[in-house]
Amino acid sequence: MRAIARHILAWTGAIGLTLSGAAAQEVRPLYAGPAPGSENWTRPEEARKTGDGITYFNVSAPSFTAYLPPKGKANGMAVIILPGGGLRLLGVDDDTRSVIRRLNDAGIAAFLLKYRILQMPPPPPSPPRAGPMPAPKFPRMDIRNANANPAPGNAQLTQVLEMAVADTRRAMAMIRQDAAHWRIDPKRIGLMGTSAGGGVAIGTLLAQAPSDRPIFVASLYGPALQDVAVPTDAPPLFLATDSNHGAVTDGLVALFSMWKQADRPAELHSYEVPAFDFPSALWLDRFMAWLDRTFSAANR
Repeated sequence: MRAIARHILAWTGAIGLTLSGAAAQEVRPLYAGPAPGSENWTRPEEARKTGDGITYFNVSAPSFTAYLPPKGKANGMAVIILPGGGLRLLGVDDDTRSVIRRLNDAGIAAFLLKYRILQMPPPPPSPPRAGPMPAPKFPRMDIRNANANPAPGNAQLTQVLEMAVADTRRAMAMIRQDAAHWRIDPKRIGLMGTSAGGGVAIGTLLAQAPSDRPIFVASLYGPALQDVAVPTDAPPLFLATDSNHGAVTDGLVALFSMWKQADRPAELHSYEVPAFDFPSALWLDRFMAWLDRTFSAANR
């Protein structure tokens, strides 16, 4: 789930969020017809192949792709993975595959969600670069209630965030409803989001009734994109980011502080690396250890 690859080539024929080398068992659309609220969207969905993955634009037909562990290894837990892309695209890559493989190896089902994003003309394919990309400089902002939305007054982005949250809630409900088919416990579904996907995961937690909330939320350089009020029984939170990501870093620190002030479990990792140079090798071992520690302790 690193930054979207720099060299993007046109690619067509993608169905769902499938990844070479990851064993996708099934792709399911979230809605039988047009998704509610976006019935009049007309831009065609586009998928472009990257060096190690796929980037999606103009998603209007949300779906999830299931990646299941072997039957004898399944432990009943599931994680819905929300890719990032600033609510303007969805990017999946080798890191996504690494996370899915690691979850499956631990007996955890993974569901990769393709949620609705902003409708806009896709950018032209980027030509190859000579040399490394210069380090971006991120602006800071006044973080209140852990809200690090860089464009809080943008009505289109606010609407598509609400749609992405609705899609995530819908996916959770569908997966729970068919839990026996997936060999999971409907009460043991967590959310993992990257970048804007982390903001969608947090928004989903805040929108859910207590009985429907995810068992945990993991966010990788993805702060809240709305004001946060920590639920009384808020689930455990795992956060990881780079320390040079401006308002993103500040927003995650604020979110962690709010969880701790509410006496809810949370873990934050901040790495001194260049922004966007954030491979899963940095945080995945710690996430898996946290997951085992948190939920093994809860079951004792």
